[in-house]
Amino acid sequence: MDIAEVLTLADQLIFAKTGKHLDYVQDAILRGTLEDATYTQIAQELYSSPSHVRNVGSDLWKTLSKGLKRNITKNNLRTVLEKGIVYNYKSSIVENITGENITVNKNLNVCPEKVRSPKTPQNPQPTAKQPRIDLGDAPEISTFFDRTSELTTLENWISSRTRLITILGLSGIGKTALTLQLIPQIQHEFDCIIWRSLHNAPPLQTLQTDIIKFLSQQQETNPPNPPLSRGGEEIQPPYPRRGEEIQPLSPPLSKGGLGGVIHHLRSHRCLIIVDDVQTIFSSQQLAGNYQPGYENYGAFFKQIVESCHNSCIILISWEKPREIAALESHPKNCQTLQLNGLGESAREIFTEKGLAESENWSELIEFYQGNPLWLNTIAAAIQDLFSGNISDFLSYDSLVLGDLEYLLHQHFQRLSDSEKQVMSWLANQNKAVEISKKPALLELSPSEFLKAVESLRRRLLIEKVQKGDRTLFTLQRAIAEYIKTHTFEQSA
Repeated sequence: MDIAEVLTLADQLIFAKTGKHLDYVQDAILRGTLEDATYTQIAQELYSSPSHVRNVGSDLWKTLSKGLKRNITKNNLRTVLEKGIVYNYKSSIVENITGENITVNKNLNVCPEKVRSPKTPQNPQPTAKQPRIDLGDAPEISTFFDRTSELTTLENWISSRTRLITILGLSGIGKTALTLQLIPQIQHEFDCIIWRSLHNAPPLQTLQTDIIKFLSQQQETNPPNPPLSRGGEEIQPPYPRRGEEIQPLSPPLSKGGLGGVIHHLRSHRCLIIVDDVQTIFSSQQLAGNYQPGYENYGAFFKQIVESCHNSCIILISWEKPREIAALESHPKNCQTLQLNGLGESAREIFTEKGLAESENWSELIEFYQGNPLWLNTIAAAIQDLFSGNISDFLSYDSLVLGDLEYLLHQHFQRLSDSEKQVMSWLANQNKAVEISKKPALLELSPSEFLKAVESLRRRLLIEKVQKGDRTLFTLQRAIAEYIKTHTFEQSA
């Protein structure tokens, strides 16, 4: 049995147990294990964290052990296969845990040499075609932390044919990394995938023309290595699937604009990822107000949800577009994922940074809300200024922000005057507060006050706390500290 046959068997067993095929992380773990790679080496190839790969591997070995009725581990997989212990039965039938029968090959010649491109089996299982993928605007991500539940949620929405998904979160929380991690897990569901950033705020017509150009291109049939495009440079797809072929797309479409985009979304199952959506919104105004000349983006998002098609658009943003709240009344077509901090899995950051005093790590995670970028920034400062000693860092009377000030300033320079007043008021409260009545000290009307609170919620800058039947509001500690130590400018 060569590596391809091992993967085929594993895919059958995983599907029998979970109803899902072998995903790209499990595939990489099996390949790496048969090639004597460590979890760290496998993680490096996946641009993931060793702990995430190790956790996936642990679940994989448990599932295979149950399906094959043998104790399977990373250390003994090759030995088990080479000795034929897996098939220590009178027949070549392995009964999986659901009671179904899987026919397997009893020839157990596992290739001892390292194999990067396994041979295609003589009778390969039918697989989905390789989509055309253009990640031209996607950044490089070197580390990914465990986001299993969020990935599962996004996979379920995509499988349910959700048309528009918004991923919201503060800068550095991991929105882009999560979406990049999602792509290889769901790419088999799409004919084409394109990633575009609004970092330079292109007009809608420019974005639509770019999308239509990509979606309408003819693709060479059955190229030896279907390319991804990144900034015009062809690179190999990171997670090719066995036995897949490129299928040609439709001829170029003469009709442009939104009609042309919708036409392609109906003709093919497409995934369009639009990053940095917040850049098309105005600063010094309430959240979700478009810059002059960009209002047609709202109509674009609305028509994507309301038009009949099987494609999906993912928006990545610091703040929620105003149309989304109303569109979410149809959850089958429109969903929003608010990405929060990592929690205890953020401890891996401190391990990588070489920080001591692990008993203080949870306190740092709480202070900086598990934001990966914030924690990396603070951990680097602790290592540089305090030789990794967290106790010395925490001995300061106030929370130290350091380089976080620049990151937070990017958010606060976008606020309206009314939002700044509400944030200043909240920063000086000792605990979470109610908003049933407007604070007397604020020079805002009740309507202006509530609009400002709603806008800050859309920007994810204030948190809602439920206490019994009461709804309270508060600020993250790092954000409150920033406000206390800065005077808001009244102009950009």
